[in-house]
Amino acid sequence: MEKGGPLRAHCIHISRGNSKILRNALAGIGGGLLMLGIALGTASANAPAGASVEKNTPKTPAVAKPASTAKPAQAAKPTSSAAARPAKPAQNAKVSRSASNPKKNVARAPAQGVRASKVKAEPGYNSMGSRLGLRSELADLSLNSSAVMVLDQASGEVLLEKNADAALPIASITKVMTAMVVLDAAQPLDESIVIAREDTQLEKYSASRLKVGASFTRAELLHLALMSSENRAANALGRSYPGGLPAFVIAMNDKARALGMTSSTFVEPTGLSSGNVASPRDLAVLVNAAHHVPLIRDYSTDRDAVVRVGGRQQQFKNTNALTRDETWDIGLSKTGFIRDAGKCLVMQARLDQREVIIVMLDAEGSAKRLADAERIRRWLSIERDRQASAVRS
Repeated sequence: MEKGGPLRAHCIHISRGNSKILRNALAGIGGGLLMLGIALGTASANAPAGASVEKNTPKTPAVAKPASTAKPAQAAKPTSSAAARPAKPAQNAKVSRSASNPKKNVARAPAQGVRASKVKAEPGYNSMGSRLGLRSELADLSLNSSAVMVLDQASGEVLLEKNADAALPIASITKVMTAMVVLDAAQPLDESIVIAREDTQLEKYSASRLKVGASFTRAELLHLALMSSENRAANALGRSYPGGLPAFVIAMNDKARALGMTSSTFVEPTGLSSGNVASPRDLAVLVNAAHHVPLIRDYSTDRDAVVRVGGRQQQFKNTNALTRDETWDIGLSKTGFIRDAGKCLVMQARLDQREVIIVMLDAEGSAKRLADAERIRRWLSIERDRQASAVRS
């Protein structure tokens, strides 16, 4: 008999006699340690006294290999039925747990095919024109602006209109009327006016480089109000009017009635109030009248100007980018914006050998306002060519 014969013989007898039990224990992992314990208990009962497998296995090298057959059974410690799953499905279960928490998935990675945009969008606003549903109104030309008027300045012929009689907030287009009233009063343009705290306490906050205590001539304030739409400049002009702001507002409304602006109302000189309203038809009348005033033409179309503010020279630019576009011949310009008014623009321009007045109220953004102006220019050129072709035929 080989070395360690009796003990080895018992071990062989155990492995042969109970192989079926062990196979069932391994195959039915769900039985776990309970099945394995029963099998081992039965084997121990059949062994001779003192032949403890536990004790003798480490002492006898020949028993080491058979004892290792019990190691796979140790993997059966988890007693749940999920333990019977293979390794790869267990990995899928991990993914399933992650997918069950959508918040974690969103935080870890964006949706497939979605890239973060670096383009800064313009802030949205709910203008009066939008609330009235005017933007979607049909016209001869598709435009984003809610209300439009294009007029042949020489003949007075209406070339294009869209909601032309809708009285809407006009924002800083108001400053054209402010300039008209200031110049009608014939106050000295070289008179110094100091920016007061009152000029900063306006209806809406607006950034300004005109600090309290800074001194400007009336001409400089007029220039900054028309070119750069400086609200403090416009308020200071109204405040320094004979009788102050109340008298100035009365003069603004009197001027509107004198010009025949029947749907217009003015409540202050800057345009920050939504109470300043007018229709495109009224504003075409105002632009036509203002275009006959050389100082308004010059100041409103200057591309930029350098003005001394508090002992320092500062550069101010025109708020209308088209004044810096060499392809446009603009004789008067004024932009405007508050949330209730949207993006507004009035111009006198020479297009295709014709003097025209363009009024656009309530575009959804600066880019769309400029796009509307370009679209109108192209449309006028096409219409002119079409009419000329019709005449020749």
